Amino acid sequence: MLPIITEDISTEIFSEAFQDVQAWRKNMVQYLKEENPEVNTAILEVAKHDENIDLKAVALGAYLTYRLLEIATENDSLSLEE
Repeated sequence: MLPIITEDISTEIFSEAFQDVQAWRKNMVQYLKEENPEVNTAILEVAKHDENIDLKAVALGAYLTYRLLEIATENDSLSLEE
């Protein structure tokens, strides 16, 4: 089951990402290459299959989703430990 993404988590990640979208996206590319290269490859492969899709927009949405789920999972793990 996927963790619940709260409004607080969304606010935190969106404010982080939207300060400088291009820099945040580039940082996420590097982060995912190290943390989970299979996910990064999947994101790039999806965007390549349709010439009409903006690769950067697809990547941004996917990276935002990954980060939201990552933080929500961490929060769930902390709640279970308490």
